[in-house]
Amino acid sequence: MKNSLKITSIGLGLLFAGTVCVAAPAAENWENNCTKCHGADGKGDTKIGKKLKLKDYSDAAVQAKFSDEELVKAINEGVSENGKEKMKAFKDVLAPDEIKDLVGYIRKLKS
Repeated sequence: MKNSLKITSIGLGLLFAGTVCVAAPAAENWENNCTKCHGADGKGDTKIGKKLKLKDYSDAAVQAKFSDEELVKAINEGVSENGKEKMKAFKDVLAPDEIKDLVGYIRKLKS
């Protein structure tokens, strides 16, 4: 009986531990997933950013042209242009809260 209780307790502990997920900070997600193309400052003046003609997210006028919902959709689903993938989807990489925080981070890039 005692062994059964121990096994149950251990099993529940492992189950709980497996469901706890720690979200990465938005700055870390930006660094790990976005800077290669968009640059650390969001200007898009990286080699890839220039090739893809990315928008300058540090420009308030550029940011005024899209909503938070549009940013969330782009991050979740990716961006395609003329049938070619311009940005991969991150819905399988980032949790919904991480995407929401990333949108907030992008908004803070504007001058």
